Amino acid sequence: HVQLVESGGGSVQAGGSLRLSCAVSGITRRTYCMGWFRQAPGKEREGVAAIYTGGGSRYYSDSVKGRFTISEDNAKNTLYLQMDRMNPEDTATYYCAAGCATLCTRGHCDIRADAIDAWGQGTLVTVSS
Repeated sequence: HVQLVESGGGSVQAGGSLRLSCAVSGITRRTYCMGWFRQAPGKEREGVAAIYTGGGSRYYSDSVKGRFTISEDNAKNTLYLQMDRMNPEDTATYYCAAGCATLCTRGHCDIRADAIDAWGQGTLVTVSS
């Protein structure tokens, strides 16, 4: 079965950067949607980035487009989320997920968690102003 272990959360000042990592095991499909979701206190969960493994397309929510980058290192079986130019609205617990889906309309993408196979344990990211 799929297992995901995240690392890399922490505190940063506005304008700073952090990189999250997600160690992945148990995926057997060649092409698979891997994503990053976040949830802030009192808010709904939000999908922020997704990638189709094996060198596939990348997708971002409007809230992070141009600031966050999702990537994969197949040799290390690791998924990354590079977060740059961060702002206090990025404060949340971030989760790595396997089995996401994407729906894009006119350049705006919704990263969906309808059929997630596995979630990571979550890592807290705090951005101070």
